Amino acid sequence: MNEKDTEEFMDAVRFDELNINDKILKAVKEMGFEAASPIQGAAIPVVLEGRDIVGQAQTGTGKTAAFGIPLLEKMDTKVKKPQAMILCPTRELAIQVADEIRKLAKFMHGAKVLPIYGGQNITNQIRSLKTGANIIVGTPGRIMDHMRRHTLKLEDLKMVVLDEADEMLNMGFREDIESILKEVPEERQTLLFSATMPKAILDITKKYQKDSKLIKVVRKELTVPNIEQYYYEVRPKQKVEVLCRLLDMHSPKLSIVFCNTKRMVDEVTGELKGRGYFAEGIHGDLKQSQRDRVMKSFRGGRVDILVATDVAARGIDVDDVDAVFNYDLPQDDEFYVHRIGRTGRAGRTGNAFTFVAGKEIYKLRDVQRYCKTKIKARPIPSLNDVQATRAEKSLEEITGLIEENNLDKYVDMLDEFINETDFTALEIAAAFLKKQISENEEQEAQQSEDFGDTGAEAGMVRPLLT
Repeated sequence: MNEKDTEEFMDAVRFDELNINDKILKAVKEMGFEAASPIQGAAIPVVLEGRDIVGQAQTGTGKTAAFGIPLLEKMDTKVKKPQAMILCPTRELAIQVADEIRKLAKFMHGAKVLPIYGGQNITNQIRSLKTGANIIVGTPGRIMDHMRRHTLKLEDLKMVVLDEADEMLNMGFREDIESILKEVPEERQTLLFSATMPKAILDITKKYQKDSKLIKVVRKELTVPNIEQYYYEVRPKQKVEVLCRLLDMHSPKLSIVFCNTKRMVDEVTGELKGRGYFAEGIHGDLKQSQRDRVMKSFRGGRVDILVATDVAARGIDVDDVDAVFNYDLPQDDEFYVHRIGRTGRAGRTGNAFTFVAGKEIYKLRDVQRYCKTKIKARPIPSLNDVQATRAEKSLEEITGLIEENNLDKYVDMLDEFINETDFTALEIAAAFLKKQISENEEQEAQQSEDFGDTGAEAGMVRPLLT
């Protein structure tokens, strides 16, 4: 590997800019993605050229598609023998990688992906290998078992991928990896992906790769002193409700909601519009004239909430965005930086809210380590919390009215009403406050089944104060 022959990649590109065939593009589109992550955008063109690469990237950055897409692009589905082999450190990762490549190969007739790993009945694996598989995904130990049994034929192998190579070395697989690499055809393409580059990795690249290219992602330091960052652990079905509650509590003048896929942008936009919010979506499927119209409305304040994918948001340059919502945790840590950087501009303060579901909490910890910042946990606001915020904001508005306006006429009317009834001024004020809050709640009341709200607390929280 030539240390000078490296590529540092930062900006996202679209998959349709990467010279990928229509069948793979169709699968990618069905999966909902339009933007390649940094490692994907950098690695795919180089692999398609036929070069060996060393990809340095963290877990969760989209490495599977970075090697899976060019692997499928170069595969001949008519050949019912293994043409590519992917080595993974664990059975869980092998299953995950195989599932991802199957999705990418959905429209490629004849493509067969077979995971083989320890703990699974080896007789069943042998039977599956005999029926023919184009791509083998496995752990080093079980791959070695099949090689010793001569049940895995490697003479047609054109590509070998070492996924999470540093982890495989840490688990003691170096001897197995080297044994495998010695047995595969010499005329092959070797791709190695690793989060770190210890000496053992460099030794393998020098010994088993030819003129490899090092590809790593440039990481920018995060400087967001004016942005308060919070996260909420939610179930996927809760996300819309939580989003609405946060919008109502914080009532941002302008906000951006980031989703990972175009499909999710459309779904969230529809949900928000149905609940009375002034929201519009923007993603790669929109014509330029449509995008321009949406952005003009957002900049002009006619749209309060912009729902966007990462690629579509690249051209957004609006200084007074008060809040950013990560409806989906971004694919890559770098995307998180770009997203929250949309708020807190020009010396202003801003808020960034991230929704985390299930095991995504571990990915969030990676984001925090990368950003060198604290993302604070917050409980999901209850409807009582939202109602209390409404009351507080109403009282703030009333304070402003008292300080800024001539209320003599209204004081006389209220004084006359008090004299004619037995109500106190405090009771009348409380009734007006209740009326203002209740009217808006009743307009869009609906059951919040995901939260178990009942009775008086079952109503939706939009809109806040008008």
